[in-house]
Amino acid sequence: MQAILRAIDAFLERPLSAASRGLVLLGMVALIGGGLLPLWRIQLVAPQYEEGLTLVMYSHAIAAGHGGQDLNEINTLNHYIGMKPIVQSDFAEMTWMPFAIGIFALLALRAAAVGRIRHLVDLGVLFLYFGMFSLATFAYRLWSYGHHLDPHAPMRIAPFTPILVGQQQIANFVQSSLPLAGTACMGAFLMTVLTAIWLSRSEAS
Repeated sequence: MQAILRAIDAFLERPLSAASRGLVLLGMVALIGGGLLPLWRIQLVAPQYEEGLTLVMYSHAIAAGHGGQDLNEINTLNHYIGMKPIVQSDFAEMTWMPFAIGIFALLALRAAAVGRIRHLVDLGVLFLYFGMFSLATFAYRLWSYGHHLDPHAPMRIAPFTPILVGQQQIANFVQSSLPLAGTACMGAFLMTVLTAIWLSRSEAS
């Protein structure tokens, strides 16, 4: 057992290969792009809204279609079914997520400059947790909006969960939800970290 532990420790202490370092730098660029590009889009389409009402989620803000007017329309509709209004200040993660992305970018830069395989393993595990936590928080927020309805609202509907990915019918609306370029960039960053570990492992073999 001790021999196995020593072998694992020796592997984790190996310096990163040049190819791994370059790949991590590319991943860092993708990560920064993910912090700036749109992450998710939610759209509602109905006969009276043929062009759709759109919300686009960024790491730091919510952007609504038609110059921001779509958010007002959505909140008006939400009022009739007893759903609380969507307000950016309620999304606490938008205050800390840009800082978290900045920290991951700095950790990636450190790994590319002076890192060892251990640094990439730590970075990959932490970022995977960050991604899963962020996605779970988003999913819970969607569930909360659809299940905490005012029983005294003008229109009564059964509690529902807005779909995270895909399409569904809600009353006379078709709701769709899709990840966008920012989410793809986040995924690309994680893949570059994992690939960089694999490249250094291959050279170690």
